[in-house]
Amino acid sequence: MRLVLTLTLIVATPALAWPVDWVHDVETGKERFVRLPRLDWAEVEDRKLAQVEWLADSNELLLSGLKTGRTVVLLGAEGKVAAWRIRVGQKPMQDEKALQAAQKACPDLKLTPLEEVKLTVTVHVEPCRQALKALFQTDLVEARALELTWTQEMLQAQLKELQRAFEGVAKGRVNAKYVGAGLVLTGKVSEAEHRRLLWEVLQRSLGRFALDDQLEVTPSGSADAGPR
Repeated sequence: MRLVLTLTLIVATPALAWPVDWVHDVETGKERFVRLPRLDWAEVEDRKLAQVEWLADSNELLLSGLKTGRTVVLLGAEGKVAAWRIRVGQKPMQDEKALQAAQKACPDLKLTPLEEVKLTVTVHVEPCRQALKALFQTDLVEARALELTWTQEMLQAQLKELQRAFEGVAKGRVNAKYVGAGLVLTGKVSEAEHRRLLWEVLQRSLGRFALDDQLEVTPSGSADAGPR
């Protein structure tokens, strides 16, 4: 099974996983404005490092750097989700050991920094999948510059990991399956559980997939605090 995952949009994309879709730099104690066509919600992984505010009048997202560090923000619009990294007062994170480990575990990994698609690789065994997961959490490549080829075995291994995580969040109320290249989610969850499920997809998946989110979401009593 071949899944070509090349992304060009910021928010209007199907799902989320490592690596992030976009990286934005903000100086500590400063602010940055990012224009978007629409935003329904946003949630920051570590609110001590950064905060975000949607300015509907100008269709801009205000990014505020609170403390030096790196964090991730999930953004939702029209049923679609994206993941951004916010770097507050930091340079890009490069990890040569993580790259070497991925090259060893994934023999066909090809890195071409000056090309539009910067990294191509086949996810064929579990050590490769795990090495890529670590590598994609650095700043080496963003999702729109990545092309993955999956074996059926490894795609199913990822699905099993997701199903275990979903069980911890929703206690048997979420079903997950791949239909072709698409991850289909069904069941009934609260708003808070829905956000936590999205964080689990980010934390445990590689590349990007067409997410068919068929979950029935009921209003929560309070906002969720991000990943746990």
